Amino acid sequence: MLKLCFFICLIYWVKSDEEKKCPEFTDLNIGNALSGTELQVQLLLYTRENPTCSERLIEHNVTASEYLNTFKKTVFVIHGFRPTGSPPAWLGDIKKLLLSAEDINLIIVDWNRGATTVNYITAVENCRKVAEILKNYIDQMLVDGASLDAMYMIGVSLGAHIAGFVGQKYNGKIGRITGLDPAGPSFSRQPPEGRLDHTDAQFVDVIHSDIDVLGFKKPLGTIDFYPNGGMDQPGCPKTLFSGLQYFKCDHQRSVFLFLSSLKRKCDIITYPCDTYLDYKRGKCVDCEAFQPMSCPVLGYYADRWKNLLISMGSPTKSYFDTSGQDPFCMYNYLLDITTWNKNIRRGFIKVKITDYTGNTLESEINSEASTFQQYKRVKILTGFYQDLDKISKISLTFSTKTLVGPKHKLRILQMRMKSLNNPERMFPQKLPYIDFF
Repeated sequence: MLKLCFFICLIYWVKSDEEKKCPEFTDLNIGNALSGTELQVQLLLYTRENPTCSERLIEHNVTASEYLNTFKKTVFVIHGFRPTGSPPAWLGDIKKLLLSAEDINLIIVDWNRGATTVNYITAVENCRKVAEILKNYIDQMLVDGASLDAMYMIGVSLGAHIAGFVGQKYNGKIGRITGLDPAGPSFSRQPPEGRLDHTDAQFVDVIHSDIDVLGFKKPLGTIDFYPNGGMDQPGCPKTLFSGLQYFKCDHQRSVFLFLSSLKRKCDIITYPCDTYLDYKRGKCVDCEAFQPMSCPVLGYYADRWKNLLISMGSPTKSYFDTSGQDPFCMYNYLLDITTWNKNIRRGFIKVKITDYTGNTLESEINSEASTFQQYKRVKILTGFYQDLDKISKISLTFSTKTLVGPKHKLRILQMRMKSLNNPERMFPQKLPYIDFF
Protein backbone atom coordinates (compact mmCIF):
# COMPACT_ATOMS: atom_id res chain seq x y z
CA MET A 1 0.00 0.00 0.00
CA LEU A 2 2.84 2.37 0.87
CA LYS A 3 4.57 1.55 -2.40
CA LEU A 4 1.37 2.26 -4.36
CA CYS A 5 0.96 5.64 -2.66
CA PHE A 6 4.56 6.54 -3.42
CA PHE A 7 4.10 5.56 -7.08
CA ILE A 8 0.93 7.68 -7.44
CA CYS A 9 2.61 10.68 -5.77
CA LEU A 10 5.60 10.34 -8.09
CA ILE A 11 3.39 10.36 -11.18
CA TYR A 12 1.56 13.44 -9.89
CA TRP A 13 4.86 15.23 -9.20
CA VAL A 14 6.21 14.50 -12.69
CA LYS A 15 2.95 15.57 -14.32
CA SER A 16 2.80 18.77 -12.26
CA ASP A 17 6.40 19.59 -13.20
CA GLU A 18 5.64 19.11 -16.90
CA GLU A 19 2.63 21.41 -16.66
CA LYS A 20 4.78 24.18 -15.19
CA LYS A 21 7.40 23.88 -17.91
CA CYS A 22 7.17 26.74 -20.43
CA PRO A 23 6.73 25.73 -24.08
CA GLU A 24 9.68 27.05 -26.05
CA PHE A 25 10.61 27.72 -29.66
CA THR A 26 11.93 24.55 -31.32
CA ASP A 27 15.72 24.38 -31.05
CA LEU A 28 17.32 22.26 -33.78
CA ASN A 29 20.82 21.96 -35.24
CA ILE A 30 22.72 21.52 -38.48
CA GLY A 31 22.22 17.75 -38.22
CA ASN A 32 18.47 18.26 -38.45
CA ALA A 33 18.97 20.53 -41.43
CA LEU A 34 21.04 17.90 -43.24
CA SER A 35 18.52 15.14 -42.63
CA GLY A 36 15.53 17.43 -43.23
CA THR A 37 12.51 18.05 -41.02
CA GLU A 38 8.81 17.36 -41.42
CA LEU A 39 6.57 20.40 -41.05
CA GLN A 40 5.16 20.98 -37.59
CA VAL A 41 3.74 24.30 -36.42
CA GLN A 42 3.29 25.46 -32.87
CA LEU A 43 1.73 28.78 -31.91
CA LEU A 44 3.31 30.28 -28.81
CA LEU A 45 1.22 32.97 -27.11
CA TYR A 46 2.74 35.75 -25.00
CA THR A 47 0.79 38.54 -23.33
CA ARG A 48 1.51 41.06 -20.58
CA GLU A 49 0.09 38.45 -18.19
CA ASN A 50 2.60 35.81 -19.37
CA PRO A 51 5.45 37.82 -20.93
CA THR A 52 8.21 35.26 -20.33
CA CYS A 53 6.45 31.90 -20.25
CA SER A 54 4.50 31.13 -23.40
CA GLU A 55 1.22 29.29 -23.70
CA ARG A 56 1.04 26.78 -26.53
CA LEU A 57 -2.24 27.37 -28.35
CA ILE A 58 -4.38 24.39 -29.30
CA GLU A 59 -5.21 24.59 -32.99
CA HIS A 60 -8.83 23.47 -32.77
CA ASN A 61 -9.76 24.92 -29.38
CA VAL A 62 -9.39 28.70 -29.02
CA THR A 63 -11.53 28.79 -25.87
CA ALA A 64 -9.05 26.50 -24.07
CA SER A 65 -6.49 29.33 -23.88
CA GLU A 66 -5.96 30.88 -20.47
CA TYR A 67 -4.40 34.12 -21.77
CA LEU A 68 -5.78 34.77 -25.27
CA ASN A 69 -8.16 37.74 -25.37
CA THR A 70 -9.74 37.75 -28.82
CA PHE A 71 -10.96 41.32 -28.37
CA LYS A 72 -7.39 42.63 -28.25
CA LYS A 73 -5.03 43.34 -31.11
CA THR A 74 -3.21 40.16 -32.16
CA VAL A 75 0.30 40.23 -33.60
CA PHE A 76 1.74 37.18 -35.36
CA VAL A 77 5.53 36.98 -35.80
CA ILE A 78 6.60 34.54 -38.53
CA HIS A 79 10.23 33.60 -39.09
CA GLY A 80 11.80 32.40 -42.32
CA PHE A 81 14.25 29.80 -43.63
CA ARG A 82 16.43 28.27 -40.88
CA PRO A 83 19.40 26.48 -42.51
CA THR A 84 21.13 25.89 -39.13
CA GLY A 85 18.03 25.04 -37.07
CA SER A 86 18.73 27.46 -34.22
CA PRO A 87 16.03 29.86 -32.96
CA PRO A 88 16.23 33.37 -34.51
CA ALA A 89 18.72 35.62 -32.68
CA TRP A 90 16.16 38.43 -32.55
CA LEU A 91 13.32 36.39 -31.04
CA GLY A 92 13.78 37.45 -27.41
CA ASP A 93 14.03 41.15 -28.26
CA ILE A 94 10.96 41.24 -30.49
CA LYS A 95 8.84 39.55 -27.81
CA LYS A 96 9.91 41.97 -25.11
CA LEU A 97 9.68 45.10 -27.25
CA LEU A 98 6.29 44.36 -28.81
CA LEU A 99 4.70 43.67 -25.43
CA SER A 100 6.24 46.86 -24.05
CA ALA A 101 4.87 48.90 -26.95
CA GLU A 102 1.26 47.72 -26.71
CA ASP A 103 -1.09 45.46 -24.75
CA ILE A 104 -1.52 42.70 -27.34
CA ASN A 105 -1.80 39.01 -27.98
CA LEU A 106 1.64 38.13 -29.34
CA ILE A 107 1.75 34.83 -31.21
CA ILE A 108 5.14 33.48 -32.26
CA VAL A 109 4.62 31.17 -35.22
CA ASP A 110 7.18 28.40 -34.78
CA TRP A 111 7.53 26.39 -37.96
CA ASN A 112 11.20 25.57 -37.38
CA ARG A 113 10.34 21.96 -38.19
CA GLY A 114 9.76 22.56 -41.87
CA ALA A 115 12.01 25.62 -42.17
CA THR A 116 15.12 23.79 -40.96
CA THR A 117 16.57 22.12 -44.03
CA VAL A 118 19.45 22.60 -46.43
CA ASN A 119 16.91 22.30 -49.23
CA TYR A 120 15.52 25.82 -49.56
CA ILE A 121 12.83 24.68 -52.02
CA THR A 122 11.35 22.39 -49.37
CA ALA A 123 11.00 25.35 -47.00
CA VAL A 124 9.40 27.40 -49.80
CA GLU A 125 6.86 24.62 -50.45
CA ASN A 126 5.96 24.58 -46.74
CA CYS A 127 5.00 28.26 -46.75
CA ARG A 128 1.48 27.73 -48.07
CA LYS A 129 0.95 24.88 -45.59
CA VAL A 130 1.88 27.17 -42.71
CA ALA A 131 -0.51 29.81 -44.06
CA GLU A 132 -3.34 27.27 -44.12
CA ILE A 133 -2.72 26.34 -40.47
CA LEU A 134 -2.73 30.02 -39.47
CA LYS A 135 -5.94 30.58 -41.41
CA ASN A 136 -7.64 27.73 -39.55
CA TYR A 137 -6.71 29.22 -36.19
CA ILE A 138 -7.69 32.77 -37.15
CA ASP A 139 -11.09 31.46 -38.32
CA GLN A 140 -11.72 30.17 -34.80
CA MET A 141 -10.58 33.45 -33.28
CA LEU A 142 -13.09 35.29 -35.48
CA VAL A 143 -15.90 33.03 -34.27
CA ASP A 144 -14.81 33.85 -30.71
CA GLY A 145 -15.08 37.61 -31.27
CA ALA A 146 -11.80 38.63 -32.92
CA SER A 147 -11.69 41.18 -35.77
CA LEU A 148 -9.60 41.06 -38.95
CA ASP A 149 -8.96 44.78 -38.48
CA ALA A 150 -7.03 43.94 -35.30
CA MET A 151 -4.84 41.29 -36.95
CA TYR A 152 -1.22 42.26 -37.60
CA MET A 153 1.33 39.89 -39.15
CA ILE A 154 5.10 40.51 -39.08
CA GLY A 155 6.91 38.19 -41.47
CA VAL A 156 10.66 37.80 -41.89
CA SER A 157 12.02 36.61 -45.27
CA LEU A 158 9.88 33.56 -46.16
CA GLY A 159 7.64 34.56 -43.27
CA ALA A 160 6.68 37.72 -45.17
CA HIS A 161 5.25 35.64 -48.00
CA ILE A 162 3.46 33.37 -45.51
CA ALA A 163 1.81 36.50 -44.11
CA GLY A 164 0.85 37.46 -47.65
CA PHE A 165 -0.73 34.06 -48.29
CA VAL A 166 -2.78 34.39 -45.10
CA GLY A 167 -3.86 37.87 -46.14
CA GLN A 168 -4.97 36.60 -49.54
CA LYS A 169 -7.22 34.06 -47.86
CA TYR A 170 -9.11 36.97 -46.27
CA ASN A 171 -9.15 39.09 -49.45
CA GLY A 172 -6.80 41.68 -48.00
CA LYS A 173 -9.02 42.50 -45.02
CA ILE A 174 -6.35 41.80 -42.40
CA GLY A 175 -5.35 45.04 -40.68
CA ARG A 176 -1.63 45.10 -41.39
CA ILE A 177 1.31 43.10 -42.70
CA THR A 178 4.95 44.07 -42.20
CA GLY A 179 7.42 42.31 -44.48
CA LEU A 180 11.01 42.31 -43.23
CA ASP A 181 13.22 41.77 -46.28
CA PRO A 182 10.83 39.36 -48.02
CA ALA A 183 12.68 36.47 -49.65
CA GLY A 184 13.68 37.00 -53.28
CA PRO A 185 14.80 33.53 -54.45
CA SER A 186 11.83 31.51 -55.80
CA PHE A 187 9.54 34.56 -55.48
CA SER A 188 11.02 37.32 -57.65
CA ARG A 189 9.12 36.24 -60.77
CA GLN A 190 5.92 35.20 -59.08
CA PRO A 191 2.63 37.04 -59.80
CA PRO A 192 0.96 38.86 -56.87
CA GLU A 193 -0.95 35.76 -55.78
CA GLY A 194 2.35 33.83 -55.51
CA ARG A 195 4.03 36.20 -53.02
CA LEU A 196 3.42 39.11 -50.66
CA ASP A 197 1.55 41.95 -52.34
CA HIS A 198 0.17 45.33 -51.30
CA THR A 199 -3.38 43.99 -51.71
CA ASP A 200 -2.88 41.31 -49.01
CA ALA A 201 -3.81 43.62 -46.10
CA GLN A 202 -5.32 47.02 -45.47
CA PHE A 203 -1.79 48.33 -44.92
CA VAL A 204 1.43 46.63 -46.03
CA ASP A 205 4.82 48.07 -45.13
CA VAL A 206 8.02 46.42 -46.31
CA ILE A 207 11.69 46.93 -45.42
CA HIS A 208 14.10 45.85 -48.18
CA SER A 209 17.69 45.49 -46.90
CA ASP A 210 19.30 42.89 -49.21
CA ILE A 211 17.77 43.35 -52.66
CA ASP A 212 20.91 42.21 -54.49
CA VAL A 213 21.15 38.75 -52.86
CA LEU A 214 18.52 37.22 -50.55
CA GLY A 215 15.79 39.86 -50.58
CA PHE A 216 13.06 40.97 -52.98
CA LYS A 217 13.96 44.00 -55.10
CA LYS A 218 10.65 45.38 -56.39
CA PRO A 219 8.04 47.17 -54.27
CA LEU A 220 5.56 44.86 -52.56
CA GLY A 221 3.68 47.07 -50.13
CA THR A 222 1.63 50.17 -49.58
CA ILE A 223 5.01 51.67 -48.70
CA ASP A 224 8.41 50.08 -49.32
CA PHE A 225 11.43 51.25 -47.34
CA TYR A 226 14.94 50.93 -48.81
CA PRO A 227 17.63 51.60 -46.18
CA ASN A 228 20.90 52.72 -47.80
CA GLY A 229 19.35 51.98 -51.20
CA GLY A 230 18.33 48.47 -50.14
CA MET A 231 21.72 46.75 -50.17
CA ASP A 232 25.21 46.78 -48.61
CA GLN A 233 24.19 47.85 -45.14
CA PRO A 234 26.83 49.78 -43.14
CA GLY A 235 28.49 47.73 -40.43
CA CYS A 236 28.02 44.45 -42.32
CA PRO A 237 31.04 42.39 -43.43
CA LYS A 238 32.40 43.07 -46.91
CA THR A 239 34.34 39.82 -47.44
CA LEU A 240 33.75 36.07 -47.27
CA PHE A 241 36.29 35.79 -44.44
CA SER A 242 33.53 36.82 -42.04
CA GLY A 243 31.80 33.48 -42.58
CA LEU A 244 28.03 33.09 -42.30
CA GLN A 245 27.61 36.69 -41.13
CA TYR A 246 28.72 37.85 -44.59
CA PHE A 247 25.66 36.18 -46.12
CA LYS A 248 23.00 37.02 -43.54
CA CYS A 249 23.94 40.45 -42.11
CA ASP A 250 22.32 42.59 -44.84
CA HIS A 251 19.27 40.31 -44.89
CA GLN A 252 18.80 40.47 -41.11
CA ARG A 253 19.31 44.23 -40.92
CA SER A 254 15.63 44.75 -41.76
CA VAL A 255 14.71 42.99 -38.50
CA PHE A 256 17.10 45.04 -36.38
CA LEU A 257 15.88 48.27 -37.98
CA PHE A 258 12.33 47.28 -37.05
CA LEU A 259 13.42 46.48 -33.49
CA SER A 260 15.11 49.87 -33.27
CA SER A 261 11.80 51.57 -34.09
CA LEU A 262 10.26 49.86 -31.04
CA LYS A 263 13.01 51.11 -28.72
CA ARG A 264 12.10 54.73 -29.57
CA LYS A 265 15.64 56.04 -29.01
CA CYS A 266 15.15 58.07 -32.17
CA ASP A 267 12.77 58.05 -35.12
CA ILE A 268 14.26 56.79 -38.38
CA ILE A 269 12.89 59.36 -40.83
CA THR A 270 12.49 58.24 -44.44
CA TYR A 271 11.97 60.16 -47.69
CA PRO A 272 9.50 59.02 -50.40
CA CYS A 273 11.29 59.16 -53.74
CA ASP A 274 11.43 57.44 -57.13
CA THR A 275 15.08 56.38 -56.83
CA TYR A 276 17.87 56.28 -54.27
CA LEU A 277 19.97 58.56 -56.50
CA ASP A 278 17.26 61.22 -56.57
CA TYR A 279 17.09 61.00 -52.78
CA LYS A 280 20.88 61.44 -52.49
CA ARG A 281 20.67 64.47 -54.78
CA GLY A 282 18.25 66.11 -52.37
CA LYS A 283 15.26 65.99 -54.70
CA CYS A 284 12.84 64.34 -52.28
CA VAL A 285 13.53 65.72 -48.81
CA ASP A 286 10.65 68.19 -48.44
CA CYS A 287 7.83 65.61 -48.22
CA GLU A 288 5.36 68.22 -49.49
CA ALA A 289 2.81 65.55 -50.41
CA PHE A 290 2.75 64.38 -46.78
CA GLN A 291 1.74 67.68 -45.20
CA PRO A 292 0.45 68.43 -42.62
CA MET A 293 2.25 65.28 -41.42
CA SER A 294 6.00 64.90 -41.59
CA CYS A 295 7.97 62.40 -43.66
CA PRO A 296 7.08 58.76 -42.87
CA VAL A 297 9.04 56.98 -40.16
CA LEU A 298 10.29 53.43 -40.42
CA GLY A 299 9.03 50.45 -38.50
CA TYR A 300 6.31 49.74 -35.99
CA TYR A 301 4.76 53.22 -36.13
CA ALA A 302 4.72 53.51 -39.93
CA ASP A 303 0.98 52.86 -39.94
CA ARG A 304 0.40 56.42 -38.69
CA TRP A 305 0.76 57.34 -42.37
CA LYS A 306 -1.67 54.59 -43.48
CA ASN A 307 -4.62 56.73 -44.60
CA LEU A 308 -2.43 59.28 -46.35
CA LEU A 309 -0.46 56.61 -48.21
CA ILE A 310 -3.60 54.76 -49.27
CA SER A 311 -5.15 57.98 -50.55
CA MET A 312 -2.09 58.54 -52.76
CA GLY A 313 -2.96 55.41 -54.71
CA SER A 314 0.15 53.78 -56.14
CA PRO A 315 2.68 52.05 -53.87
CA THR A 316 5.27 54.44 -52.38
CA LYS A 317 9.03 53.86 -52.28
CA SER A 318 10.89 55.57 -49.45
CA TYR A 319 14.66 55.91 -49.03
CA PHE A 320 16.97 56.78 -46.15
CA ASP A 321 20.49 56.21 -44.86
CA THR A 322 21.50 54.65 -41.56
CA SER A 323 24.54 54.24 -39.37
CA GLY A 324 26.08 50.80 -38.90
CA GLN A 325 24.82 50.06 -35.39
CA ASP A 326 21.78 50.39 -33.18
CA PRO A 327 19.83 52.70 -33.06
CA PHE A 328 20.90 53.22 -36.73
CA CYS A 329 19.64 56.82 -36.93
CA MET A 330 21.36 59.41 -39.11
CA TYR A 331 21.14 63.17 -38.75
CA ASN A 332 20.63 64.42 -42.27
CA TYR A 333 21.55 67.77 -43.76
CA LEU A 334 20.86 69.23 -47.17
CA LEU A 335 23.76 71.16 -48.69
CA ASP A 336 22.70 73.91 -51.12
CA ILE A 337 25.78 75.13 -53.00
CA THR A 338 26.08 77.80 -55.70
CA THR A 339 29.38 77.90 -57.60
CA TRP A 340 30.88 80.49 -59.97
CA ASN A 341 33.66 78.59 -61.74
CA LYS A 342 34.08 79.30 -65.43
CA ASN A 343 34.56 75.61 -66.16
CA ILE A 344 32.60 72.57 -65.05
CA ARG A 345 33.96 70.83 -61.96
CA ARG A 346 33.07 67.23 -61.12
CA GLY A 347 34.06 65.36 -57.96
CA PHE A 348 33.25 64.16 -54.43
CA ILE A 349 32.49 66.22 -51.35
CA LYS A 350 33.61 65.64 -47.77
CA VAL A 351 31.77 67.73 -45.18
CA LYS A 352 33.01 68.64 -41.71
CA ILE A 353 30.95 70.51 -39.11
CA THR A 354 32.16 71.97 -35.82
CA ASP A 355 30.17 73.36 -32.90
CA TYR A 356 31.11 76.17 -30.50
CA THR A 357 32.68 73.76 -28.01
CA GLY A 358 35.01 72.28 -30.65
CA ASN A 359 33.18 69.00 -31.30
CA THR A 360 33.70 67.90 -34.91
CA LEU A 361 31.78 65.51 -37.16
CA GLU A 362 32.74 64.42 -40.67
CA SER A 363 30.77 62.90 -43.51
CA GLU A 364 31.97 61.73 -46.91
CA ILE A 365 29.48 61.72 -49.77
CA ASN A 366 30.40 58.77 -51.95
CA SER A 367 27.16 57.89 -53.69
CA GLU A 368 28.04 59.62 -56.97
CA ALA A 369 30.29 62.43 -58.12
CA SER A 370 28.59 65.82 -58.19
CA THR A 371 28.77 68.24 -61.12
CA PHE A 372 29.27 71.94 -60.43
CA GLN A 373 28.60 74.50 -63.18
CA GLN A 374 28.95 78.27 -63.31
CA TYR A 375 26.25 80.07 -61.29
CA LYS A 376 24.34 76.81 -60.77
CA ARG A 377 22.83 75.56 -57.53
CA VAL A 378 23.58 71.99 -56.53
CA LYS A 379 21.78 70.16 -53.72
CA ILE A 380 23.55 67.29 -51.96
CA LEU A 381 22.35 65.14 -49.08
CA THR A 382 24.78 64.28 -46.31
CA GLY A 383 24.40 62.64 -42.92
CA PHE A 384 26.17 62.31 -39.59
CA TYR A 385 25.95 59.62 -36.92
CA GLN A 386 25.48 62.27 -34.23
CA ASP A 387 23.83 65.67 -34.09
CA LEU A 388 25.34 69.04 -33.21
CA ASP A 389 22.94 71.66 -31.91
CA LYS A 390 24.88 74.87 -32.57
CA ILE A 391 27.22 74.70 -35.55
CA SER A 392 29.94 77.34 -35.67
CA LYS A 393 31.86 76.18 -38.73
CA ILE A 394 31.26 74.24 -41.93
CA SER A 395 34.16 73.14 -44.10
CA LEU A 396 34.26 71.14 -47.32
CA THR A 397 36.89 69.18 -49.17
CA PHE A 398 36.37 68.56 -52.87
CA SER A 399 38.18 65.69 -54.60
CA THR A 400 38.12 63.75 -57.86
CA LYS A 401 39.90 60.82 -56.18
CA THR A 402 42.36 60.69 -59.06
CA LEU A 403 46.14 61.04 -58.79
CA VAL A 404 46.63 62.60 -62.21
CA GLY A 405 45.54 65.94 -63.64
CA PRO A 406 46.06 69.57 -62.64
CA LYS A 407 44.89 71.15 -59.40
CA HIS A 408 41.98 73.55 -59.62
CA LYS A 409 39.81 75.45 -57.21
CA LEU A 410 36.09 75.06 -56.80
CA ARG A 411 34.80 78.55 -56.15
CA ILE A 412 31.73 78.86 -53.95
CA LEU A 413 29.45 81.84 -54.29
CA GLN A 414 27.09 80.74 -51.52
CA MET A 415 26.42 77.67 -49.41
CA ARG A 416 23.61 76.84 -47.04
CA MET A 417 23.09 73.75 -44.93
CA LYS A 418 19.66 72.78 -43.66
CA SER A 419 18.97 70.19 -40.98
CA LEU A 420 16.30 67.75 -42.18
CA ASN A 421 15.73 66.35 -38.70
CA ASN A 422 15.21 69.88 -37.36
CA PRO A 423 14.02 71.92 -40.38
CA GLU A 424 13.91 75.18 -38.44
CA ARG A 425 17.70 75.11 -38.19
CA MET A 426 19.48 76.73 -41.16
CA PHE A 427 23.21 77.39 -41.34
CA PRO A 428 24.25 80.01 -43.92
CA GLN A 429 27.91 80.40 -44.72
CA LYS A 430 29.87 82.15 -47.50
CA LEU A 431 33.22 80.78 -48.54
CA PRO A 432 35.67 82.19 -51.13
CA TYR A 433 36.65 78.76 -52.45
CA ILE A 434 37.32 75.17 -51.55
CA ASP A 435 40.57 73.56 -52.54
CA PHE A 436 40.37 70.85 -55.20
CA PHE A 437 42.62 67.94 -54.19
